[in-house]
Amino acid sequence: MNRLLTFALIGASLAASAADIAVSSPDGRTTLRLDDNSGILHYSVERDGATYLKPSPLGLSSDIGDFTQGMRIISSDTTDVRKTYRQDRIKHSEATYSARRLKAYALNPKGDTLGVEFSVADNDVAFRYLIPRAHGGETGAILISSEASGFALPDGSTAFVTPQSDVMTGWKRSKPSYEEVYMVDVPVGTRSQYGHGFTFPALFRTPAGGWVLLGETGVDSRYVGSHISDASADGVYTIAFPMKGENNGSGGTEAAMSLPAETPWRTITIGDNLEPIVETTVTWDLVEPLYEATVPARPAKGMWSWILWQDNSINYDDQKTFIDFAAEMGYDHVLIDAAWDVNIGREGIEKLVEYARGKGVDVLLWYSSSGWWNDIVQSPVNVMCRAIERKKAMKWMKQIGVKGIKVDFFGGDKQETMRLYEDILSDANDYGISVIFHGCTMPRGWERMYPNYVGSEAVLASENMIFSQWFNDEVEQVHATLHPFIRNTLGSMEFGGSFLNKRLSRDNASGPVRRSTDAFQLATAVLYQNAVQNFALAPNNLTDAPAEALEFMKTVPTSWDETRYIDGYPGRYAVIARRHGDTWYIAGISNLTEPLQLKLDVPMLIKGDTATVICDADAEGTLVRRELKVKRPGEVRLTLQPKGGFIIVK
Repeated sequence: MNRLLTFALIGASLAASAADIAVSSPDGRTTLRLDDNSGILHYSVERDGATYLKPSPLGLSSDIGDFTQGMRIISSDTTDVRKTYRQDRIKHSEATYSARRLKAYALNPKGDTLGVEFSVADNDVAFRYLIPRAHGGETGAILISSEASGFALPDGSTAFVTPQSDVMTGWKRSKPSYEEVYMVDVPVGTRSQYGHGFTFPALFRTPAGGWVLLGETGVDSRYVGSHISDASADGVYTIAFPMKGENNGSGGTEAAMSLPAETPWRTITIGDNLEPIVETTVTWDLVEPLYEATVPARPAKGMWSWILWQDNSINYDDQKTFIDFAAEMGYDHVLIDAAWDVNIGREGIEKLVEYARGKGVDVLLWYSSSGWWNDIVQSPVNVMCRAIERKKAMKWMKQIGVKGIKVDFFGGDKQETMRLYEDILSDANDYGISVIFHGCTMPRGWERMYPNYVGSEAVLASENMIFSQWFNDEVEQVHATLHPFIRNTLGSMEFGGSFLNKRLSRDNASGPVRRSTDAFQLATAVLYQNAVQNFALAPNNLTDAPAEALEFMKTVPTSWDETRYIDGYPGRYAVIARRHGDTWYIAGISNLTEPLQLKLDVPMLIKGDTATVICDADAEGTLVRRELKVKRPGEVRLTLQPKGGFIIVK
């Protein structure tokens, strides 16, 4: 046989043979498999022999090449990763990450290269794309139009997901803003409400009783914020880019990057119970700080008049009242909401900041993000979206002593919007200002990436209790039992709750009726993790709220050294433990209509311990405080009342 023909046949044979690569986690129990069968890159995830993701597609389409078909793996290598870091604004103050890393490179039919990197920890798998300079190094930029990246859940799985909304809808055409109602325990393949898929994070339960949580991290100005599509006919969810109409149609839906490039990480947390879901730190394990803090954001407690007293409270006298209230409670700050520039004015704000300083209280100010992507009239507008005006405002705030800002009403997940988030954070850092985002996207590793970032709303939050009796009747409790397992486990969540008013209004005698109990509201102060909390308290609570409730709200911390899953089922009930220093807070809430008798495994309590319990004495929600004597090591028995809650402090 001719030598040239022989080599050709050998080459053809190698090209036709599919690569099949496997890498296991440090504990050897989780296995990631990668193959190029039928010219499509696929990965799958197993743990202890159980399937968590079936073969799921990989790849992307771009202006430098199509990497979704005809792919052939040409090389791979593995390394070990281990790191320990400290982070004061997440669920653990110290985290250790150990993983096996797999890097594999594949060629498309035109000879263009795409790399994919997997990081395989015991209960977390993550992947991202590695894109080298193309065409012999001559091409240094790429426009990614879409991804084929997918997630194929086992047949018979159910989903706990919230839909991606229509664009340019809602209040003053300000959606999407991650503020939709969840679908709970629905079959995989159930279509989303608006037909645009679902937001991250997304939780799934497999027919074998396992759990899968999907998210992404490391998104900054160099990429779009993604979500997942509706499932295909064969049950595969794929990465979806922003919709054209976001940001009032301004900006592209693609991701533009300079080469070489690394895309954000997509994360997959798995477990045969909910413990890995609640306790994961993968969102922060995979990223690093992007700059040093001039003034590091610090955990803090504050209050805001707007949540109960609404727009009419944005005046000098009411804000002075809330400053006094914050001082009485020992809180760190007040947040002065929209229209302060009109109703109070800069001179008035300067006087309020000075008055607050004398009380040991800081001031935070609200700003709209907008420009041209919604119809918001609440001012200040057209400041945070413009670099020159933004820096002028921040210089003034630094001069008078404003410590932070809340920026509201963003327009979507396009790359230009991700750039705006980053620009606001970076500029604010230059002036020693911390940042909260509202009407916004989900944070994606930002607590670690941006040291002056403190939290995002990105949830159907407390204001909806003011706006609608329906929310109190049908939504609050079920969502509260979802957040510790979904939204809040992958990022700080600025909810703004813990109401002690029975009626949600200024006078506590009119407005919507709160259905959840006082103990439920206190428990959410622990269950909802956000390093800077703006609680929904009001001055009247000093005289009309139970003394036990006020004392707890004075002392509850907002930063945590450790977080542990105790018990629960998403949508039904949730019990989570968090440690601050040497003190454990174990909090539980219920969405059930009948009392639930709990036998809790709480290893942080030992036989003979005496703990304090704040709970509902009855189904009517009468708040009581009592002592609990631990009789059996690590075991507590108590009754969780309907729509109620409890806190154990030890």
